Amino acid sequence: MKRKQFEDYLRSGTANNITVGVLAAIGLICGAKSFTGTQISLIEYCFIPETLKNPVNRQRYCTPNKRYIMPEAEFYAEAYTPANPEFQRDSFLPTKATRLRIIPPSNPDKALWGLASVFFLGGAYGLSKAREWRLVQLMPSVREEIRSNWLISKLWSGLRLHKEAYSAQLDYEFHQWTENRRVREAQLSKMTPQELAIFQEQVRLRAEAEARVQLQQATGQPAGALPGQSMQDIARGDDKVTGEEQQTLQQNTNGSLHPSESLALNTLQALARADSSTALVAAPGSGKSVTLNYLIQKILADSPNADIWVISAKNDSFCGLREKERVIVFDGENPDLAKEVIDNFYTDYKKRKQLPESKRESLPPLILILDDWLVISDSLSKLYSNWNYGSKLLDILLIGREFNTKFIASLQSFNLAALGIEKMDAQTRMCLNLLLLGNRYIKNGREQESYGVLELILNRGDIIPGKQEREQIKSKYLSVKAVSYQNLRPVMIASVGGFVVALMPQLSNQAKSIASEQEYLDRVFDLEFNLSPTHQIHPKPLSEVAKKIYEYFQNVKNQTPKTLRDLKKADRLSGYSEQELIDGLAELVKTDQVNSDGNDSYSLPDW
Repeated sequence: MKRKQFEDYLRSGTANNITVGVLAAIGLICGAKSFTGTQISLIEYCFIPETLKNPVNRQRYCTPNKRYIMPEAEFYAEAYTPANPEFQRDSFLPTKATRLRIIPPSNPDKALWGLASVFFLGGAYGLSKAREWRLVQLMPSVREEIRSNWLISKLWSGLRLHKEAYSAQLDYEFHQWTENRRVREAQLSKMTPQELAIFQEQVRLRAEAEARVQLQQATGQPAGALPGQSMQDIARGDDKVTGEEQQTLQQNTNGSLHPSESLALNTLQALARADSSTALVAAPGSGKSVTLNYLIQKILADSPNADIWVISAKNDSFCGLREKERVIVFDGENPDLAKEVIDNFYTDYKKRKQLPESKRESLPPLILILDDWLVISDSLSKLYSNWNYGSKLLDILLIGREFNTKFIASLQSFNLAALGIEKMDAQTRMCLNLLLLGNRYIKNGREQESYGVLELILNRGDIIPGKQEREQIKSKYLSVKAVSYQNLRPVMIASVGGFVVALMPQLSNQAKSIASEQEYLDRVFDLEFNLSPTHQIHPKPLSEVAKKIYEYFQNVKNQTPKTLRDLKKADRLSGYSEQELIDGLAELVKTDQVNSDGNDSYSLPDW
């Protein structure tokens, strides 16, 4: 308020200055007027002798230089009687002055002019001093108000910046929440019912554990205690859930053959996300190709920008990598392309080694997949005797995890020296994840077994050092093998920090890819917003066995109807059981991609 008065007072300064100037000018004019003219009557006189009668002679004594002027009152006063200045020189001059005329006053109001000058000049001076005094009186309060306003403006600016920063933080957190939700939706949309059941069970168990911790902190109960339990009850130990029972709780019993299937699925996902290299060892017919495709799908689901290269003896799709020109089919007559891929892969890896530590965390996965590597490595060793690719693989095996670089080697034998790494001893092998598969399968109408790779390591102390641990693993293996043998389902022994024995799930139904971005958006909309029970159900993609059967029909040259027996004889379908082939044919018939005449005869619609 004081500042506003001060500003108004400052704005009135021009009028005040004009007023002061006018008063001062009038005062000066009045002062000047008071100093001009005469205020009283004057008498002009001269000294003429009385004896002279002649005007001419008299005029000689009243020349202009002999005429004098004095106030009228003094002329007639006795004390101020004028004296003849020439009386001493001329004794004949009279002593009494002769009045010639009365000169009236030219400025009779000199006093009034002077009083007016004093009044106006005093008014101008007083008005100027009064304004100055008022400004001095307002200055402290105005200064205090300006300081307060400055502090308020600073606080407001700080609050505004804080608000903007807080809003930006909220926007960032909302963006992160939205992005995390989108990623979670993408992951959940690719999960099978079995995986979703495991995930929901894990979330429930985690929530219960957090609730128990909060209850313990609030009530002071020992950690892990239930209401009414004592420390003796907790330490008793005969009511604890064993590892096998815990896996039984987590597995989805719908279509499950063994409780360890969920453990196998979690192990495969851990291998896909692991930053260390992996050796996938399995004999033909053990599900090696299906498992490798599942690992690739999981890697691409977690890191869509992963840089993956494949060297294989087969021209398979490898989850679409062939269409991206990332699959190199090894040709013994022209092996330079495979050699070039390994050299370029190692060159990219060396570039990553030059990066500072701060830039390593954001590196996308760099992965080299060596499929059927026993055959390829043997040929490369013979063709390029001076080219030591094994040292490159050893470097990636030991140090590559620091730079998100690894390789996945698919082998048919447990002879890990075939990788080309000469120093593959027990300590070096600890840096390599192992995934071994065994199975009983039917090929060309004959039953065949491929459990030899698994049973080989159960008796090797350099692979499983402790005898007691080997016996435990062997016991688990025998129980799982019985289920595997009866149901033609592969059994795995994996080493990811510790050994795991489990029955492989149906990987052909796991991690189905989304055909297009629009299908993904439609599925997210249906899951999140379309709560109507009659919303559109999008068709599921074909299973792996159905895809393989469809490829078989497309590649056969003799375009005649095929029977189930023909499919069982095909090499590309030898790894599937009869029931799986029947289910795959049913999928193709249901989607009108294959025609059936109802008499075990199938053909493509365009045949």
